Amino acid sequence: MKLNKYLDHTVLNPDATEQQIDQAIMEALDNQFFSVMVNPYWVRHVHEKLVNSDVATACVIGFPLGANTTIIKVAESKQAIEDGVDELDMVINIGEMKNGNYQQVQKDIEAVVNEGHKNGKIVKVIIETALLNDDEITKASEIVADAKADFVKTSTGFSTRGASVHDVELMKNAVGNRIGVKASGGIHDREQAEAMINAGATRLGVSASMKIIGK
Repeated sequence: MKLNKYLDHTVLNPDATEQQIDQAIMEALDNQFFSVMVNPYWVRHVHEKLVNSDVATACVIGFPLGANTTIIKVAESKQAIEDGVDELDMVINIGEMKNGNYQQVQKDIEAVVNEGHKNGKIVKVIIETALLNDDEITKASEIVADAKADFVKTSTGFSTRGASVHDVELMKNAVGNRIGVKASGGIHDREQAEAMINAGATRLGVSASMKIIGK
């Protein structure tokens, strides 16, 4: 299985330096990863380095807790779009999901999806599976699909655990072929990556991209 184009090559640690970001950009270009995924501050820098390449620029929104107000998530999305982003990975309001306030969760997602889609951008939605039970994972995935996002995504990588095959299977069963499924967090080698894809993931968020492709 050729994994390169499944990979969002990810640098989200808060102490990431410009040198580390540039290293990730070089690795993504050399190995034709799908994207370089960074925090919003770095979007303009990454976009300028990737212009005229086949590697996308991606960033996180409302990260890592998801508890920003909707207007802030939209503003953050607008800034990232202005800076040249191609894909936005937003975090849901996890507390409202746990509280059963599904309408508010969906409205929050839809606001970012609408901002992204009117500008031709892909929007992925992180549901933070580590903090949800199986029924909540299924329901959250359905909400993401109903909100017309492009992907439902497992994890920030900053919670109690990352993705599991079980999470991905639940999410895939919930959304079918309506939208994509992205697994992220805790994927460190090829075996884990292939297991996620076999479970239904169509994109992977990883910082261990070079190890996964065997370099």
